[in-house]
Amino acid sequence: MGSFWETLKKGNMSSATAALGNTGLAIVKGMAAAYSGSGAMFASAMHSVADAVNQGFVFFGSVLAEKKPTPRFPTGFGRVINLFCMIAVIVVTVMAYETITEGWHLIKEPAHATHFWINFWILFLAIVVDGYVLVKAMKEIVHETRGTETGLAIIPAAFRNVGRAAPPTRLVFYEDIVATSGALLALIAVIIGQVSTITLFDGIATMLIGVLMIGVAFKVGYDNMVGLIGVAAPKEVEDRVAKIILADPDVTDINKLRIVQEGRFYHVECYVELRSGLMLSVADDIKYRIRDSVLTDPDISDVTMGILEDNGVRDWEPRKVIEGT
Repeated sequence: MGSFWETLKKGNMSSATAALGNTGLAIVKGMAAAYSGSGAMFASAMHSVADAVNQGFVFFGSVLAEKKPTPRFPTGFGRVINLFCMIAVIVVTVMAYETITEGWHLIKEPAHATHFWINFWILFLAIVVDGYVLVKAMKEIVHETRGTETGLAIIPAAFRNVGRAAPPTRLVFYEDIVATSGALLALIAVIIGQVSTITLFDGIATMLIGVLMIGVAFKVGYDNMVGLIGVAAPKEVEDRVAKIILADPDVTDINKLRIVQEGRFYHVECYVELRSGLMLSVADDIKYRIRDSVLTDPDISDVTMGILEDNGVRDWEPRKVIEGT
């Protein structure tokens, strides 16, 4: 039992927090939607259901992704999290379709929602809870990308570095942006329905929430499709690894360097050039020393390294391509 809990602790905490929070919100919102007849509340409840299912899938996927490599799977299970995120995308897409369908129905046949204060306080609670999870995801992005920002500075830092965060953290971040904005839209729709005779906005808000969910599905789906195929590490990670290798006094150059993302970690493959005249046994010791230095980076899970004698030609040049191309 102890090892079971230790394994769970290795999972992504942002997704676990989001799953628990959205489960509670989905239940409360669903009851309020059935009681009051608010379409916007229904849409918000559907989004919370999708989020709860997704985050649960993603959390357990992140736990499985932490399993150690085996002889059959020598590069580990890092990409398992990408597969679980793809399942989450399917759930979001189905829920988005149901939400848009309900919104269109409300536009054609507007319904006047009742029990304003129940809807108001539940949606206000949803904004607070989803906002808290969103802030937690932002802090997680800053932590995973080794940022030092605090306070309000985490907001631009999170948007700037989200592409380098772990797949589950990215999913939580994108989904809770939609969840928070969706709850705000639903609250606006409820208020407008209360203070005016305009009932059309309820259906419009419902459809907008569904469209936002579709946007998240496409973005997360693309990111994880790329992750399943195997994507190169960001330039920042590549430069950091190169700096560690070139810092060794016996290294003269990097002949080849390839770093592939495996879930939230990176697999390094490289050929390193050493100074001329070294005995094979000495060169071998240097190789292991360099490898151990690279493995001190917490983002690196595995290093495959070959050694060459210095060819007298400068091979290593930092990557200059634009990310994402």
